Amino acid sequence: MPNMTIRIPEDLKKEINNHPEINWSEVARQSMWSYIRKLEVAEKIASESKLAEQEAEELSKNLKHDIAEHYRETA
Repeated sequence: MPNMTIRIPEDLKKEINNHPEINWSEVARQSMWSYIRKLEVAEKIASESKLAEQEAEELSKNLKHDIAEHYRETA
């Protein structure tokens, strides 16, 4: 399995260190899969839409932004 390195803020690292019982790699992996599934749904909706291509691209961009913002807020 490939490895991925991410940078996190010091305050997040401190909180992670407070919970060594949690497999943080698995938490990150599950979160990424969840995010990918939501992106797939957004892309499927956009691809089947009767909106003009530019409108669909803008909607897709906004949905992806909103999903990312949601994860930032809940993290």
